[in-house]
Amino acid sequence: MELLYAACVGVLVSCGVFLILRSRTFPVVLGLTMLSYAVNLFLFSSGRLSLNSAAVLGYSKDYADPLPQAFVLTAIVIGFAMTAFVVILAIRGRADLGNDHVNGQVPDNKVKGKV
Repeated sequence: MELLYAACVGVLVSCGVFLILRSRTFPVVLGLTMLSYAVNLFLFSSGRLSLNSAAVLGYSKDYADPLPQAFVLTAIVIGFAMTAFVVILAIRGRADLGNDHVNGQVPDNKVKGKV
């Protein structure tokens, strides 16, 4: 279980970093979202993975740690706000610059001497 969970976090981080390094704004937004999902899973796993544990003290001998759950809920809200802000910045950049490249310049793919 832990190996699968760690592999999922690793895949999300690697895909997120790959997408953040793209030159268009939409893949950058998707990469940030994937990284936030990976961080949420990592924070959630810091409370130890346990099955059939009570969420409230006093109902069972084993209970789930509520602090990582609170961190994940907070991270979800912050991630949503960050994603909305980056999408608005991307829309504004597209409207002002006329393209959706991260640095605002369309790369010149023409080789000199060839049309």
